[in-house]
Amino acid sequence: MRKIIDTLVVMSWLVVASPVFSSDAFPELLGTLTRDQAPAAPPLPGPTPKEAPPKPEPVWRTLFDGTSTAEWRGYRRDGFPEKGWQVDEGTLHVVKGGGGGDIVTKDRFADFELELEWRVSEPNANSGIIYRVSEEAGASYETGPEMQVLGDPELSDKSTSAGGLYALYDTVGKKLNPIGEWNQARVVVRGHHVEHWLNGARIVQCEMHSPDWYARVAKSKFAGMPLFGTVGRGHIALQDHGNDVWYRNIRIRDLSLVPTPWVDLFNGRDLEGWSVFSDGADADGTWRVDNGVLICRGLPKGYLRTDRTYTNFCLELEWRWPAEPGNSGVLLRVEGEDRIWPRCVEAQLKSGSAGDFYAMGGAPLKADPARVDPERPQHVRHRGACEKPAGEWNRYRILVNGGKVELEINGVLANEGWECAEVPGRIALQSEGAEIHFRHIRLSSPAH
Repeated sequence: MRKIIDTLVVMSWLVVASPVFSSDAFPELLGTLTRDQAPAAPPLPGPTPKEAPPKPEPVWRTLFDGTSTAEWRGYRRDGFPEKGWQVDEGTLHVVKGGGGGDIVTKDRFADFELELEWRVSEPNANSGIIYRVSEEAGASYETGPEMQVLGDPELSDKSTSAGGLYALYDTVGKKLNPIGEWNQARVVVRGHHVEHWLNGARIVQCEMHSPDWYARVAKSKFAGMPLFGTVGRGHIALQDHGNDVWYRNIRIRDLSLVPTPWVDLFNGRDLEGWSVFSDGADADGTWRVDNGVLICRGLPKGYLRTDRTYTNFCLELEWRWPAEPGNSGVLLRVEGEDRIWPRCVEAQLKSGSAGDFYAMGGAPLKADPARVDPERPQHVRHRGACEKPAGEWNRYRILVNGGKVELEINGVLANEGWECAEVPGRIALQSEGAEIHFRHIRLSSPAH
């Protein structure tokens, strides 16, 4: 009986809490209960089960404590701006005409609650709180929605006034303090749901990626910005609009949805759940398992693919080059007939190029034009090397959700791609000429 209950719990997690996993992806769980396992009689009386402990409240994290800018850096910069921003009597002050540019949090956030206070000293002084920002575009507002920060010269509900979702959604029931006084701002983002709060009142709420959202974007200046609103996990930005604006008491907490369980794709013992494809040569011994490590000797060329297909997911794995570094890759959404270079998006593992993209077999992929190889447009270079030396383990975190693919290596965002084909496909590990080791290969929903 306990086994049946445990199985039902697992089923409810994967089928209800994680609809991004299709039922055909995990039939071994859905098919666990059989007629032979049905209980013959009601369970014997037992002790009353204890109530589950309450879920802990998300913890607040300080982003600015009045003294340190350690949580921030310049947009598309390594460090904090040397001019234009300053710590001023416990506030973070963007200086009028200082030319510091926008600043962003060093970390990225998906679902969150952000609180801060802001103040301006004159009418029309302008700034903004921009969220889910990617640095793939030239400016923060090209990817992230914005809560407008503005010294309204007169009370207004327009989307371009204080608190509005800039150029998209007007405010309702706004309470704005006079010029020179502090305003309390709060931004709540959970999945596609967005809320703007100002001085205790919720003044904006909307659903990103709804028909209404797309209709508004199409009529706005963002229609010409293909990356706008596409980032699932991004930076928080504070905008330098050339005016004096002060911020203080900046904090954030994670509101991530209840995490779905991780599913091990590699059991650490054998190749159950995987199949080998090679270029026609004898592939016996190309892949083997030793002490929990999946070892690929590199020849013949081909790949080890999952037996099942997946569409949207978060994939984590570790890899290392045991001796001489070489070439390999993680193939995502492999579709069509097996061949050495199948139709898919490759997350590159080649030493020195880990984090690059290759769109193989005509698979669609768009990325920052500055990093697209002009001679081979299917190749997108990574943002910066973050691999460890040969012999050390590296960690890949790959987010595949809709048309978006993100690659993280050792906790650092290495690459982002858009407009990929949202189709079910296999996940594959390449054999491409050099011995490579893998371990800890697991899968979860993209909300994890």
